[in-house]
Amino acid sequence: MIQELLQQKAMLLKEYEYEKELFQRQTENMGIKRKVRQGLCWYPLYVGRSYFNSMDQLVIEVERTDALDIDHQFEPAKPVCFFEEDASGMLYYMKFVAQVSFVDGDRMVIALPSNDALERVKAANRLGVQLYLDEYTYHLMFDALDRVISARDGRLAELRDICHTDMPIRKYKLLPVRFPWLNPSQEAAVNEVLCAKDVAVVHGPPGTGKTTTLVEAIYETLRREVQVLVCAQSNMAVDWIAEKLTDRGVNVLRIGNPSRVTDKMLGDTYERRFEAHPSYTQLWSIRRAIRELYESGSSNREGRQQKIARLKERATELEYEINDSLFSEARVIACTLTGSASHLLMGRHFGTLFIDEAAQAMEAACWIAVQKADRIILAGDHRQLPPTIKCPEAMAGGLDHTLMQQIVEKKPKAVSLLTVQYRMTDAIMQFPNHEFYGGQLRSDPSVKNRSILDWDSAIEWVSPDIPPSQEDVSGESDYGLSKQNPEEARQTMETLKQYILKIGKERFLEERIDVGMISPYKGQVYLLRHLLKHDAFWKPFRSLITINTVDGFQGQEREIIVISMVRSNEEGQVGFLRDLRRMNVAITRARMKLIIVGDRDTLCRHPFYRRLYQYIIHNKDMENEEWRKRMENQVATGVDQSSIMNS
Repeated sequence: MIQELLQQKAMLLKEYEYEKELFQRQTENMGIKRKVRQGLCWYPLYVGRSYFNSMDQLVIEVERTDALDIDHQFEPAKPVCFFEEDASGMLYYMKFVAQVSFVDGDRMVIALPSNDALERVKAANRLGVQLYLDEYTYHLMFDALDRVISARDGRLAELRDICHTDMPIRKYKLLPVRFPWLNPSQEAAVNEVLCAKDVAVVHGPPGTGKTTTLVEAIYETLRREVQVLVCAQSNMAVDWIAEKLTDRGVNVLRIGNPSRVTDKMLGDTYERRFEAHPSYTQLWSIRRAIRELYESGSSNREGRQQKIARLKERATELEYEINDSLFSEARVIACTLTGSASHLLMGRHFGTLFIDEAAQAMEAACWIAVQKADRIILAGDHRQLPPTIKCPEAMAGGLDHTLMQQIVEKKPKAVSLLTVQYRMTDAIMQFPNHEFYGGQLRSDPSVKNRSILDWDSAIEWVSPDIPPSQEDVSGESDYGLSKQNPEEARQTMETLKQYILKIGKERFLEERIDVGMISPYKGQVYLLRHLLKHDAFWKPFRSLITINTVDGFQGQEREIIVISMVRSNEEGQVGFLRDLRRMNVAITRARMKLIIVGDRDTLCRHPFYRRLYQYIIHNKDMENEEWRKRMENQVATGVDQSSIMNS
């Protein structure tokens, strides 16, 4: 049991060292232009105003003045470092770490650690800013693992033993609660959550209403508990469930950087509510007075220090008063897993912790939040995207094995599977159903047989003609892209174009039929976006077409999904496509039409893709047979064949 956690810690250390080495290589060996093109760096910068924000942080505004059309990787709360370039092109990094506070287009607000840092930035001639290694999150995860490993008694030790040994889970004996608006599997899952004394898992395959079920479980838990903690790996996932709870009238306090929060949840963030509190105006005046005293050149140094001390004491009292007010009113505290380590939650404990998208979170990240709770409810799908692990050795060593997987394997009785899906037409759903979910899913009648066009296959495979000289391209480009297939990208766009023409341009635009174009490789994503941007045909349709990686589409859905598989080579190498969980995500984004574009000869050497191709061919044959029978029946009853073919 302890050995498993020690293994997790050892692999986490390998991942940490790998990321440090990667960052070092980027900093020392990669040219500035290439870093800009990869979105790791903004250079040159225009420096704007500096000020203190509502949280009393010293911040500075900067804008990039070059490469404005390049996607970047800067996000709120990410650490950054400033640098200056001299006349010879040498870079000199400033010896402090700052943090992104806000990003909007080509403007960024960055929180600085001190006035000295501000002066250094303002004095620079050729200034740039680069992403820095996020060591803080690693430190939190290492600390959490150490606490779990060393726990000898108490609730944390119990939860560790329940998750990592054969210790049985316990349940409360409660009469089942009826939820007529839920389907039977959702209702059963909510009741299992209510009965769980230690841990429960809501396993929600694509389109089965996991969020709906989890919100109901949280809402019902709040009838029995004063306050709960709700976490997820990403800000997007936290906001999604927080919005649903807010819609139900639940008072949610969102902990986290406001600029990473959706507009709908902005008013529920700690910062906005802090500013809106009646005592905030007084606190802001005291803080301003403290800064003015520090900046004044008063000759009475001792008197000034005493006055500052009194003001600081009063400011602290007001902060405690506002915090107590905000937390006592909130029924749900919502944050990311790392956000649960915020100083705002220091000393706070919760009866129940809910972790959404738990299958995407490393086990160490989950333990950061678990320390604050008496029981754990996890929701997600371990058959979809795993945590993002960069180090191959750490991946092979099991770092991607999550706490949710651990519980599913050790405590199958704690798992509630949602079995009715409301997203995909049945023809799309059945393949992942049998490959990943043991055939236990079924389509709701409302989606089972719907389609965009009559006499249309819901799922098809297009095998492009790729000349040997244009197979998938290996190696890095200026954009850091590992795999591209230019000819397949061109044929992918042509395939979608022909389908839109088949639907009809006017109908496509009038009904706003949305499309997702997915590729497992960032290189192909860039190619597809380039083709979309530079072909006049696509201009009216661009707002309806989203192009992204599989990871970028997690949790989303579209009427039409087109997948560009990229791999085409004589050796039958599929590389990254071996991660079948990602393919499960890609396939299950489609509501009514799924088009797979990929080299059949290459991909079908892998058993999974061979089964997928055979399923599509079999499904097509079945559809053709059904169409033939329908036409024969309609002809026999006197229906004009030309009207059938035109429908």
